[in-house]
Amino acid sequence: MGYRVGEAAALAGVTVRTLHHYDEIGLLSPSGRTTSGYRRYDDADLDRLQRILLYRELGFPLETIASVLAEPGTDADGHLKRQRELLVAQADRIERMVAAVDRLLEARAMGNTLTPEEKFEVFGGFQVPEGYSEEAVRRWGGCAEWKQTQLPETKEEWAEAERQRKDWVSRLVALIDDGVPADSPAAAELAEEHRAMLSAVMGECGYAMQQRVAALYADEPAQLAFLVREDEQRPGIGAYVRDAVQANAARQQA
Repeated sequence: MGYRVGEAAALAGVTVRTLHHYDEIGLLSPSGRTTSGYRRYDDADLDRLQRILLYRELGFPLETIASVLAEPGTDADGHLKRQRELLVAQADRIERMVAAVDRLLEARAMGNTLTPEEKFEVFGGFQVPEGYSEEAVRRWGGCAEWKQTQLPETKEEWAEAERQRKDWVSRLVALIDDGVPADSPAAAELAEEHRAMLSAVMGECGYAMQQRVAALYADEPAQLAFLVREDEQRPGIGAYVRDAVQANAARQQA
């Protein structure tokens, strides 16, 4: 008996017009017709339609689908295995895209836990540079440390973190002003404290990650300003921090 065109369309979740189009281009022609000339689709036709719709869902144009289905030696199981591989790959891409969006949302939330008034009270005139959140996602989003990031939430927690930063910077500046070398024990102590500050938000910060972060201080003013505000800086302070971190890491890993 088979299925009339309307019945086949309803089963597949497509329109009758779609089936007419597939027939017109030779992609899916019904196996039979009634004595009155109406289309009749059998189970094999519906199997082929399912394969067509799966390939369409994967983004294949109709011309490509026709070529794929016409390949010799590829049976229904072969098409299903190929489609499964494509679906898994697509799922992986979507999962990565979702993760990227999640990381971007997290990054944009970094500066949004305080009101504008509270930000000024805690940080003074310092502001996160425009576009920094997106750049942070691009640079660090794939790191395990990023996924473990735990930022302060309350005004009091932010204020305490800022107090610790200022205290650390004041001792750093004193070393530089006194001409203490970056590979000195005093600089190593500050390097360990710097790693602890990073670990407080990352969950864990190893020496390799610390060195990646510290390397940016010497080359990127915006990155350095998160640690040492512009009015606190001395010439070469970013390179000093980088060198101190590298020297301490080498000492610890020796």
